[in-house]
Amino acid sequence: MSKLNYKIIIHIIGVLLLFNGGLMLLASLVSLLMKDGVTFEITLSSFLVMILGGGMMLPSRHHKKHIQKREGYLIVTLGWIFVSFTGMIPFLLTGAIPLLPDAFFESVSGYTATGSSILTDIESLPYGILFWRSMTHWIGGMGIIVLAIAVLPLLGIGGMQLFSAEVSGPNGDKIHPRIAETAKRLWLIYIIYTIAETFFLYIAGMSFFDSLNHAMSTMASGGFSTKNDSLAHWNHLPWIQYIVIIFMFLAGTNFILSYFFFKGNLKRLFKDEEFILYLKLILILTVIVSITIITGVDLKNNSFDHPQVWGKMESSIRHAAFQVIAIITTTGFVTSDFTVWSPFLKVLFFGLMFIGGSAGSTSGGVKIVRHLIMIKSGLLEFKKALHPNAIIQTRYIGKVVNQEIIGNILGFFIIYMILFIIGCLVFGFLGLDFESAIGVAASSLGNVGPALGDFGPSSNFNELPVFGKFWSSFLMLLGRLELFTVLILLTPFFWSKN
Repeated sequence: MSKLNYKIIIHIIGVLLLFNGGLMLLASLVSLLMKDGVTFEITLSSFLVMILGGGMMLPSRHHKKHIQKREGYLIVTLGWIFVSFTGMIPFLLTGAIPLLPDAFFESVSGYTATGSSILTDIESLPYGILFWRSMTHWIGGMGIIVLAIAVLPLLGIGGMQLFSAEVSGPNGDKIHPRIAETAKRLWLIYIIYTIAETFFLYIAGMSFFDSLNHAMSTMASGGFSTKNDSLAHWNHLPWIQYIVIIFMFLAGTNFILSYFFFKGNLKRLFKDEEFILYLKLILILTVIVSITIITGVDLKNNSFDHPQVWGKMESSIRHAAFQVIAIITTTGFVTSDFTVWSPFLKVLFFGLMFIGGSAGSTSGGVKIVRHLIMIKSGLLEFKKALHPNAIIQTRYIGKVVNQEIIGNILGFFIIYMILFIIGCLVFGFLGLDFESAIGVAASSLGNVGPALGDFGPSSNFNELPVFGKFWSSFLMLLGRLELFTVLILLTPFFWSKN
């Protein structure tokens, strides 16, 4: 096994920090324009991060250009950790979040697009900090690593190993043979969607500031809001929620499909088995939740809603669709506290935390394609039991799925569930009750946002013990980087020289 190229690892992490610090300047510009009194602190944070990034780049500028798989895993994991640590500096220097465990939790939750928060009064924060919270979502949603590899060729560095370690899901689709061109096209689509949603939310009645922040959170499948009540603050403006529903759906769809859609290749869209299942699942679950709400839930009392706007049926369907898509895509916005709707719906939404959106999207979770292939593979076992001599293979979009991929998916799911159980045990050991422990573990690992029990949609994560905040942050990082990218660093053979 070749020796690790530490110089290129340090160099690229320095590049990531330069990106992070540079984007932080946008938050200081917002602070200056809004005159919120924290411009100096955010600007200082930006310069500190960029100085650190530059300090890492300069000594390591003379390095071998090629990135091996091991370097790729280290760059992605350490890069995410460094970015999260530096991303909390504005929270600390402005005093918006004075305690380090809280600031780190908020930062990790932002970059991993989880959306869980320790803040008890979001609306009291300076505009620059509110914008920076949303920006951490937006940076982490598509992945700052993907952003970096778009420019790595300018530095003479190939980015395939970074891309494979960062992009979520088992799909290997690329829209361009050169990986940097793929990254650029994905980011262009991401930016177009963000601008479009900002425009539509503004037209629907949000302020421009709120529109931009919620667009960044939506497209990242995040969940940070500028309001204490999240999207429930605009329950009197149903069109706002319909717009967010559409863009949450798009954010949870494979961005490769968005590219083909813009190119006019609709056949590619409707031949994709994952997309079809994703669409059917949302429609079926929306119907089930809508019927349950209509027949047994008083929305006016339970969700601060005003059903008289268009009638109870419209309000029920809207809330159902919103929460189903928000949980499946792990966006984390809420229009009401769905945990008080009914015991059946509480269990249903807990189950949805384990689904996730499409591979190649900004959502977290297990991903629909993994569930689809596991189900197909499982059903084939029944056929093999009846026809033991027959050659029966799992197919996806008309192609035979390699047994190695099936094994990888099964391994991923087993490890995911083991980590969920361990996560529950740790939270239980820290004193959380059963419902809260399973809720926080599922939410953190799946990058969902709202949990259950004491940490449900109407609460926050401020009451987590200090170690619980770090543990939750670790689970968020594991989930965002698809488990293997982080866990492989903990194995002895990763560091072995043989």
